[in-house]
Amino acid sequence: MKKAHIKWGIIGCGDVTEKKSGPAFNKVSNSQLLAVMRRNGEKAADYARRHHVPLWYDDVNQLLLNSEINAIYIATPPSSHLEYAIRALKHGKAVYIEKPVTLNADEAIGLAVAVKQYQGKLVVAHYRRQLPMFLKIKEIIMEGVIGDIRLVDLRLWQSRSPDLVTQDASNWRTNPAVSGGGYFFDLSPHQLDLMLYFFGNPLSYSGFSQIQTPHGEVADQTRGVILFDNKVVFNGSWNFNVSKSDNVDSCEVVGELGSLIFSIFGNKMTLKNGDGEQEIFFTHPENIEHPMIANTVNYFLGKGTNPSSIEEAVTLMRIIDTFATVI
Repeated sequence: MKKAHIKWGIIGCGDVTEKKSGPAFNKVSNSQLLAVMRRNGEKAADYARRHHVPLWYDDVNQLLLNSEINAIYIATPPSSHLEYAIRALKHGKAVYIEKPVTLNADEAIGLAVAVKQYQGKLVVAHYRRQLPMFLKIKEIIMEGVIGDIRLVDLRLWQSRSPDLVTQDASNWRTNPAVSGGGYFFDLSPHQLDLMLYFFGNPLSYSGFSQIQTPHGEVADQTRGVILFDNKVVFNGSWNFNVSKSDNVDSCEVVGELGSLIFSIFGNKMTLKNGDGEQEIFFTHPENIEHPMIANTVNYFLGKGTNPSSIEEAVTLMRIIDTFATVI
C-alpha cells in the first residue's frame, strides 16, 4: 500500500474495541482512527463521541465509500467476517480482522482466495504473538534454554460463564450460527495460534468435542492432539462446564532440559531447568492489541512482513474444525 498514513474505519465498535484495540489506532505512528460504523447509529455516535473519532456511520456502504479510509478493522462477531472482509478488499481497503477469522475453515479458504484475487493485504488479530511475554517464550524455545521440545500440555477449564469473556445479554458466543461453536471457538484461536507460532507446521492432528450439559446447543468439552513436523506433540483439553473453583488456564512446554509453564490469558511464566526455577511476570500493554496493530500498520505501509497471515489462519481453522467435530 503506497500510503504515508493509514486511516482506519472500524466495522463493529463493540466491547473488544473499547480498550483492547480501539484507542491503539491513534497511538501508533502513521495511523489514525477516522471513522466507526455500527448498525445501531446511536451506539456508533456514542462511541465516536467518547473516543474522539471524527466520523461515524450506521451503514457499512457509507464507510467503505469514504475514499480517505484505506484500512478497515473488522470487529463484529465471526458470522459477518467473511462478507465484510471481501467487501472491504473489493473497495481496495487493507483489512485487520478479529479472531476467529471466519466461522470455519471453508470460509477462511474463501477469504484467502479473495485476498489474492483483489491483491489486497489482510492481517488476522492473533495479537498475543506480539506481546512481550509470548515473544520471550518463543525466544526461550528457539534458543534451546529447555532443550529440544518433547511435548506440550494445555488445559483450559472454565465454568459455563467463563470470566475470560464478556458476558452480555445476547451472549452470541454460545450461538453457533454467530460464533461458529461456543467458547472453544472464541478462546482457542489465541492458544492454538501460539502453538503454530512457536512450533511451526503441523504434520497431523485429530480431536473431538461433545455436549455434556443436557439441552446444550454447543460443545462444552473438547480434546485435541497435534503432531508437528519437528516431532513436538501437543495435547489440548478444553472444558466449559466445571465449577469456578476448578478453573484452569495452563500451558506446559516440556523439553529435554526443563520446562516452561504459563497461562495464555495471564501474565506469569515459570522457567525450570538446570539453573533452578524462576518466575517471571510481565505487564501487558494498556491496549493489549497495540503491538500487533503497530506491526500491522508497518505491513500495510510496506515497511514489514505480515505479522499474522490468512494462510496461517486457514491452517488454524482446519485444526479448530477438526477438534470441534461433535461425537
